Amino acid sequence: MILGSTGSIGTQALDVIRSHRDEFQVVALSAGSNQELLGRQASEFGVAPERARCAGEDPRILEEFASLDDVDVVLNAVVGFAGLPATVATLRAGKRLALANKESLIAGGPVVAKVRDSGGGEIVPVDSEHSAVYQCLRSGTTSEVSKIVLTASGGPFRGRSREDLAGVTITEALNHPTWSMGPKITIDSSTLINKGLEVIEAHELFGVSYDQIEVVVHPQSIIHSMVEFQDGATIAQLSMPDMRLPIGLALGAPERLDQAFGSLDWASLSELTFMEPDRDAFPALDLAYAAGRAGGSAPATLSGANEVAVEAFLNARIPWISITDIVAEVLNLGTGNISEVEDVLEADRVARERVERVLQNSF
Repeated sequence: MILGSTGSIGTQALDVIRSHRDEFQVVALSAGSNQELLGRQASEFGVAPERARCAGEDPRILEEFASLDDVDVVLNAVVGFAGLPATVATLRAGKRLALANKESLIAGGPVVAKVRDSGGGEIVPVDSEHSAVYQCLRSGTTSEVSKIVLTASGGPFRGRSREDLAGVTITEALNHPTWSMGPKITIDSSTLINKGLEVIEAHELFGVSYDQIEVVVHPQSIIHSMVEFQDGATIAQLSMPDMRLPIGLALGAPERLDQAFGSLDWASLSELTFMEPDRDAFPALDLAYAAGRAGGSAPATLSGANEVAVEAFLNARIPWISITDIVAEVLNLGTGNISEVEDVLEADRVARERVERVLQNSF
């Protein structure tokens, strides 16, 4: 089952399945609002009309579909915080969650962990960075990990100072140098908050401390992440940027597909370079580390506030440089604790309300 089938990850997942019909059967599809494309997908993959629906009409269908008896794997490619109910429902039902919706794990980390531990479900990450860590950890146990290194392309504004970024346009921010993604994720990449969210996600997925998670800028986007073990060995996962590789692995794990995605031409691979992220130009990274360490509702507040701020930028209500400033202002207003889904929902609601107040008062 694919939740978010008409988006970037969803369409690429169907591309993988299209050439592996013997291994996979699509039994349900959901989209946000693109009914026309959803209908074509359902027709091609033989999905019954009642199991191909737009969540924009009724968000509860995400939970309903995730709990279907004949579903083994749920690919959660819903954009943003809206993916949380499906994440919880999938794990509660004891199914495999192929997770592309990082916000649900970040915002509801403690709640998701509790459900995962009690429900018997498993999470296989779809994000290229966390899929890379997942693959690297086949070489050792989590207890043997010294450090996880998440790589970042640096986004479209790598090398530019904070002052240079004051007037960047929406078109510039959407022009990612290596990945083709949806607008929200692309803007997150431009501010580096996506990498901060991935730090929190790595903490939740793999159970390592924040002091054991490092971010380096790697412009070529060939190494997707690395794991350094306590004996000094570092294992890395390398491939050309192609999301079909981690998608295929998440659908069929632990087995790999027999079709290559992102194979490297080693003779033409001239260099692999690394550098420290510019934390002055991109303060969102440290903001995410601080929210993760604070715990409680801070990650949910970070995620919710960022969603609204990014939407405001895409709607030309605020300049790009204000996205992170607004999120920081909302976090500074205080956060609390969470133990149930309702607590996460409330933290998200409050964060969004606070951003709207900031927008009304300052822009």
